[in-house]
Amino acid sequence: MYTKEEIVTAAKELGKMIAETDEVKFFEKAEAKIHENKDVREKMASLRSLQQQSVNFQSYGKEKAHQLAEKKIAVLEEELDNMPIVNQFMDAQDDVNSILQMVSHAISSTVTHEIIERTGGDHLEGETGAAMANRPSKDVK
Repeated sequence: MYTKEEIVTAAKELGKMIAETDEVKFFEKAEAKIHENKDVREKMASLRSLQQQSVNFQSYGKEKAHQLAEKKIAVLEEELDNMPIVNQFMDAQDDVNSILQMVSHAISSTVTHEIIERTGGDHLEGETGAAMANRPSKDVK
């Protein structure tokens, strides 16, 4: 039996392991390049400003101004999406998120497997022993 504190300690250790993967190292480099790139910084600042303006225009019912801001946002987003440095960053971010999702899935499926196993359940049905024992009989109509 483990305590919550022991589980959190193990999770932190796992986090340190993940932080030492090639994917995270590449992400760190890609993120640094994004922040060092003046063109990207300026486009991102403009994008944030336009997004705020768009929200304000919408909340004040200024539909034409809102639509114009949205068009400018779309142009800026496309410009950013077409920059190789931004694509590298987004790919690196996706790779790190994939690792985190893989770990999360491994943890949840292991917990589920252990519960089914300990309760004498059925792995194929994905049911615990208690669910199987209390399932309605097929003979009852």
